[in-house]
Amino acid sequence: MSSTASKLPPLATLGPFIALILACAFFATQSERFLSAQNFALILQQVMVVAVIAIGQTLVILTAGIDLSCGMVMALGGIVMTKMAADYGLSAPVAIACGMAVTMLFGLINGLLVTKIKLPPFIVTLGTLNIAFAATQLYSGAQTITDIPAGMTALGNTFQLGQTAIVWGAVLMLVLYLVTWFALRETAPGRHVYAVGNSPEATRLTGIATDKVLLGVYVLAGLFYGIASLLSVARTGAGDPNAGQTENLDAISAVVLGGTSLFGGRGVILGTLVGALIVGVFRNGLTLMGVSSVYQILVTGILVILAVATDQLSRKGVR
Repeated sequence: MSSTASKLPPLATLGPFIALILACAFFATQSERFLSAQNFALILQQVMVVAVIAIGQTLVILTAGIDLSCGMVMALGGIVMTKMAADYGLSAPVAIACGMAVTMLFGLINGLLVTKIKLPPFIVTLGTLNIAFAATQLYSGAQTITDIPAGMTALGNTFQLGQTAIVWGAVLMLVLYLVTWFALRETAPGRHVYAVGNSPEATRLTGIATDKVLLGVYVLAGLFYGIASLLSVARTGAGDPNAGQTENLDAISAVVLGGTSLFGGRGVILGTLVGALIVGVFRNGLTLMGVSSVYQILVTGILVILAVATDQLSRKGVR
């Protein structure tokens, strides 16, 4: 019996998936529209931006850090790429590259402040959140940018899978998760991320340059925020200076609900995808039930607290 149990995946891995299945089963009983292929395609489209931000957030949290600036950095990236195309006539690929360069620059700044000056990630990213917000409003003039080339909205287009329209951005999101999962599981740099989160000092004593790992994580997170910027622009067809104001909390919720420990060193990137889908399923299901958005936020908050409490109790159990 014990040998069989030892072969099963840990609860932190299975828990989010079980919660997703139970949530789907519940909402299927509440609305006949919930189980339709079109509705699941809609959920994927609704979560794709937050889910890609959550990849970068997961990498940061695996190192026992946190990034509060992710949502506003994403918004700034979207404004930069759309302004570059609309105001300066740059081609879509060049404009997109400019936006991603800005988001990666913010990742670099976060990483340097954490590694070189040894500031707490919470304080650093709280500061850069406000800087990114101010920069977004000033650079855009608080105006939505709509005159953008078609190449910037290509990922918002759909293709038919049977009778269901699937957005290309959702496909990119799934590919990014698979690539990141492989990198974390099968490559040395990926294993170093977990090692730094478990014990930075022990990792340093083994000869691994922990500061380089942390710096690389924050820059890579910035790259994912840049990709999320492009997905946001593709979905809405515009550069929105008011975007990103809740995405940081949504991304952290997805990471925590997906079973990644806020204390670092433990988690599976595919769990973050499941966590993002849990949030998306609850909001979609409650909307179909006619429940107010206020209660949707309330339910999300309760789920996050339960997930963190479970993580804390499991850590105490290990000790």
